Amino acid sequence: MTATQGNLASLSRFIFRAPTWYTSLAFALVIAAMTGIVAFDSRFILDDAWQGVFLIGLPTSIASAVTPWVDRQLGGQLTPNRATLLAVICELITIAMLTIAGVIAIFTVRLGQNFVFDVLLVALASIFAFRLLILMAVSRHSLLKAAIPASVQTVTAAVLLAIYSGATAFILEDPMLREYLSRPEEVPPQVQGFIPQDFIILAVICVIYALAVWLFLVVIDQPWRSSLGVSALDFLRGFIGHIAEGTRELEEFFEDIGEEAVVPVTVLSVRRSGGEEKARFVLPMIHPGPMGEIGGGNLPRRVAESAEGLAFPPHATAGHDFNLVTEREVDTILSTAETAYQNLEYDDQATAGTRVTEGEATLTGQAFGDDALVVNTYAPGCADDVEYAVGLSAMSEARADGLEDVLLVDAHNSNDGLEGDDLGHVVPGSQRSFDMLHGAGQLGSLLTDAETGRLSCGVAWDETPWEPKDGIGPLGIRVCVFEVNDQRTAYVLIDGNNMEPGLRQRIIDATEGVDIVEVMTSDTHIVNTVEAENQVGQAISEKEIVALIGDLVDRAVADLEPVEAGMASEQATVTVFGNDRTETLASTANAMVSMGGALAGAFILIVMTISVLIFLLT
Repeated sequence: MTATQGNLASLSRFIFRAPTWYTSLAFALVIAAMTGIVAFDSRFILDDAWQGVFLIGLPTSIASAVTPWVDRQLGGQLTPNRATLLAVICELITIAMLTIAGVIAIFTVRLGQNFVFDVLLVALASIFAFRLLILMAVSRHSLLKAAIPASVQTVTAAVLLAIYSGATAFILEDPMLREYLSRPEEVPPQVQGFIPQDFIILAVICVIYALAVWLFLVVIDQPWRSSLGVSALDFLRGFIGHIAEGTRELEEFFEDIGEEAVVPVTVLSVRRSGGEEKARFVLPMIHPGPMGEIGGGNLPRRVAESAEGLAFPPHATAGHDFNLVTEREVDTILSTAETAYQNLEYDDQATAGTRVTEGEATLTGQAFGDDALVVNTYAPGCADDVEYAVGLSAMSEARADGLEDVLLVDAHNSNDGLEGDDLGHVVPGSQRSFDMLHGAGQLGSLLTDAETGRLSCGVAWDETPWEPKDGIGPLGIRVCVFEVNDQRTAYVLIDGNNMEPGLRQRIIDATEGVDIVEVMTSDTHIVNTVEAENQVGQAISEKEIVALIGDLVDRAVADLEPVEAGMASEQATVTVFGNDRTETLASTANAMVSMGGALAGAFILIVMTISVLIFLLT
C-alpha cells in the first residue's frame, strides 16, 4: 500500500450505519423539544417543548416522510433511513446556525432579532443546498429534478413561518383565509416579525445556492472524468450508500473502472485416513480489499465457510491493484477453488519444515509430494503488500528444481502503520523483491532434495473474545502443525490486517513444543471498517495474544494424527481494480477530499457574502 492508497483507506474512518428512520426521527423530535425549551420563554416548560417540536421537529418529520416518496417518483433511490438521517442533519445545521446567531445578537445590541431572522433564512437556504448536493449524488438527478425533493424541508419550514409569523396577513384579504392561514398569536413572539419580502429573499438565496452547488460539482467532477472516465458523483453515491446502509453501490463504481485479470487459485487440503478433510489452505492471488465487505474485503470468511475442514485463508502476494471489484467475484474465486479441490491427488509423504534467509526475506515451507507450501516474511523489517509480478516470479523460482504447484504466502506480519511515502510495498526491481526471488529458489531446491517421511497434522482454532474494532476478524486465530520425522512446523494464521513490529518474534520466542513457527495474517479488511490502520497487537495486549497462540499450538500438537495431503492450482478470470487504477483512484479521491474541502469553503464564503449583500440592499 502506498501513501496515497493509505489515505484512501483512511476514508474508512467515516464508515457508520444509518439508524432506522424511526430512531432518527425520535432523536430529531427530542432535540426539537429541547431547543424549544431553551429558545422560548412561556410560563410552562411543556408548552415551550411543544412549540419546539411543532416549529422545528414538524418540518423534519414531513421531510423524512415526503422526500423519499417524491424522490422515487422521479426515479431516484433515496431510502426512508437515509432521508430521515438527512433531515435530522439539516435540523441540527439549522439549530446550530440559530444558536450562534442568538449568542451574537445578545452581545451585539445593534443586530437584534432581525439578524436572527436573516440567519434563519440563510440556514433554510443552506439546508436546501446541502440536500440538493446529497440528492444529486445519491439519486443521480439533474439539478432541476433534484431541487424538487431537496426543497421539501425548506419549503415546509417556510410555509410554517409564513403562517405563524403573521407574514400571510399582508397578502390575505379574505377574513376566513386569514383566520386559518395567519396565526401569529399561537406562537412565541420570537417567531413573529417576518414579512412576505423575506420569503422572496429566501427564494433568491436558494437559487444562488443551487447554482453554487452545480458549479461546485462541475469543478470537482472534472478530474474524475479526465483521469478515470467516471463521475465523482458515482463515487460519492456509492460511498454514501456504503457508509450509511452498507449497500453495494460502491461496487458498481469499482466495476466501471475495473479490468479483467487471470489469477492462480491454489488449494492445499489435508485429510484423515478415512477421507474426512482436516484442514484446507486456500490462496487466490488477489488482495482482500479495499475496505469492509466491499469487493473481496470479506474473502477470508467466505473461504472458511466453503471448506469442509478447518480453513486457512492466508494473504497472497498481491496488492490493491488486485482488489476484487464486487463480492460477486468472490463466487468465481470459490468456484475455482472447488475445482482445484476436486482435482487433488493425495500423498502421505512430506518433507520436514525448512527455513532459509536471503537478505531481508525469510522463507519457511515444506513439500507435500511434488508440491510445496512457502511462507515469506520480511520481519523484523516492516513491509506491506508484495506485488503480483514479484509473487509470480518467486513461484517460478521455487519450481525451478522440480516442484510443481507452489502455494506462496505473504505472511504480512510486520508493519509500522500508514506514515511516510513508502509503506513497504514490495515492487519489481527492489532489493526486497530479489531477496524473495533468491530465497524462493534456495528453498525450492532444498525441498526438492529433502528427505520425506510420514505426514501427521494437528489443528486448533479459537474465535477469540476480540472483535474487528480490536483488529481481529471473525476467523479468530488458527494453528496448523505438521510433523514429519519427529520435526514439527507450526503455521499460525491470525484473521487480521498486518501486525505490530516485533510481535511475530515474541510469539516465536514464547511458543514451545514445535521446532519452527511462522505467523501469518489474512489481511482481512473487515477490521478496516473501524480505521485504515488497525493492526494486530495495536489495540490488544500482546501478552494475551502470545498466551492464546501458545495454548493453541499445544492443542494442535495434541491433535496430531497421520494424514495425507494434496495440492492443486487452477486459474480464475475475475475483474479487479487493475494496474495503476488503484493509485489513480486514490490520488483522485485524496485530491477531491483535500481540495474539495478548500473549494467548498471558498464557495460557502462567496455565497454567504452574496447573502449579506442581499440583506444589506433590501
